[in-house]
Amino acid sequence: MTEPLLLRVDEVARALALGRSKVYELIASGELPSLTIGSARRVPAEALRRWIDDHLEGAPGRPGDRPWTPL
Repeated sequence: MTEPLLLRVDEVARALALGRSKVYELIASGELPSLTIGSARRVPAEALRRWIDDHLEGAPGRPGDRPWTPL
């Protein structure tokens, strides 16, 4: 089975372990890219991956972030 290209808000919320309201806030602020098809709001799966990568703390090359070290 192939992974969907577009995710519903509830799927994004589940994937991020956030509430739907928070996901809608991220979309409304423009922080999380999305598109509308009719009355349906969808988040491209690739945009969600990029958003996660962009928000990783301690990622190499991010100024001010310390690298992750195991305890």
